[in-house]
Amino acid sequence: MASLRLLFPAVTLGFASLAQSDQFQIRCASFADEIDIPHATVNFASYIPGGTNLSLVDNDPSCGAAYQSVSSDICRIALAVATSNSSQITLEAWFPRDYTGRFLSTGNGGLSGCIQYYDLDYAAGFGFATVGANNGHNGTSGLPFYKQPEVLEDFAYRSVHTGVVVGKQLTKMFYEEGFDKSYYLGCSTGGRQGFKEVQQFPHDFDGVVAGAPAFNFANLLSWSAHFYPITGPPGSETYLSTELWDVVHKEILRQCDGLDGAEDGIIEDTDQCHPDVATLLCQSEASGDSCLTSAQVDTVHGILSPLLSTNGTRLYPRMQPGSEVYAASAMYNGVPFAYSRDWYRYVVYNDPTWDATKWTVKDAEAALRQNPYNIQTWDADLTPFRRAGGKVLTYHGLQDQLISSDNSKLYYHRVLETMDLQPSELDDFYRFFPISGMAHCSGGDGAYGIGNGAESESGADPEDNVLMAMVRWVEEGIPPETVRGAKFADGAGSPVEYYRKHCRYPRRNMYKGTGNYTDENAWECV
Repeated sequence: MASLRLLFPAVTLGFASLAQSDQFQIRCASFADEIDIPHATVNFASYIPGGTNLSLVDNDPSCGAAYQSVSSDICRIALAVATSNSSQITLEAWFPRDYTGRFLSTGNGGLSGCIQYYDLDYAAGFGFATVGANNGHNGTSGLPFYKQPEVLEDFAYRSVHTGVVVGKQLTKMFYEEGFDKSYYLGCSTGGRQGFKEVQQFPHDFDGVVAGAPAFNFANLLSWSAHFYPITGPPGSETYLSTELWDVVHKEILRQCDGLDGAEDGIIEDTDQCHPDVATLLCQSEASGDSCLTSAQVDTVHGILSPLLSTNGTRLYPRMQPGSEVYAASAMYNGVPFAYSRDWYRYVVYNDPTWDATKWTVKDAEAALRQNPYNIQTWDADLTPFRRAGGKVLTYHGLQDQLISSDNSKLYYHRVLETMDLQPSELDDFYRFFPISGMAHCSGGDGAYGIGNGAESESGADPEDNVLMAMVRWVEEGIPPETVRGAKFADGAGSPVEYYRKHCRYPRRNMYKGTGNYTDENAWECV
């Protein structure tokens, strides 16, 4: 009898757990019928258990994701939301069973209209009521912008903001407690979208995590376009093969790696690095496997120089040194950069036949004059966001091969000057962390694992995770002094070789000369 009495509480708890499980599923199943939001059409609401390999049957093939692993129990809601008489966004909300009372919006990448399902899953796994939208179009091409200003307006700012407004309404409808704080997580175009929210909609978020931001947008795409005229196509005297870029990279490391006190294959502060690759000049004009012709030396120096207008005004800073291996196949491959080509064809000139190989700096000036819907995202007075109590944490990899980290530094200084602040004052609401050894948003040769997404997560502790560091900053008033990154042995999920604490700008990391460079305590911010 005693054993039966002990069993009854366990059975009761089991039924309670099952009832709770059923309650969440029932709530999800009935939710679609409860949604009544102007200009919104509900496509479905369905319960997805954790562990599901979700088939994304409606995802555009160019988005490159036919499936998404779902890590936790969620209610998945999909809507179409009209943004004008001729445009709409597709919005998804992933509401977790283990909800923490926090709302979060994700961003996008490139020119794409691709919902970033991996970010939806990542944030929902941390208990955020999470939304993401398709940027007002489907697929990765810029073709949907062609003679479609409303679609372009969605891309510039309206998709994310509309998703936030509708997403917050959905969250309040689904959860009785609503939400306490709202957050944003995005990188690249997602980083630009985060700063557009900070600049234009300062009350949308309490905390914004914006990585490798594609702001200074028109000039960024012109900068990407200007590499082809510098390198020329394969076979031209100015072109470098990927093998030669590897030689260049090793020479840049030889000149700059030790400037931080440790020769570890990582440049901690690219501001200190101004390489001269004339040291690689071949002894004769015949090119070699380990030396450069004078034309190739000029190519490297041209790439490591800023993009200037016809009157000498800086449009975009240099490519930071150290990114050569990653940029060689992406930017210096002897063909015009696809996003730049599409932007000029379908937005700047409305001419699908425009020849990207003929690009000149006069085209850059035309693109900047146009600046549709202020897509530049370059406003530097963040006073409204500051007054609203918002916080922004931005990071940028110092091996970024697609967006120069020097541009994030340029913007930081613009904000200082515009708002007439000192770095210590800016630290109150805006902190910028250059991440040594990080490529574009993830990957790289160093300790890039900062928890900005599933592919770079090494833990949920705020010391190891920029998203949770933002939560702690907003909710406990404890700002991040450093961002701790993990160096993985073989990509995310593999063993961690070492950790390194990345300094907030304008401080830089210096090796103290005690212990191995893999010891995070052998470094200090100066």
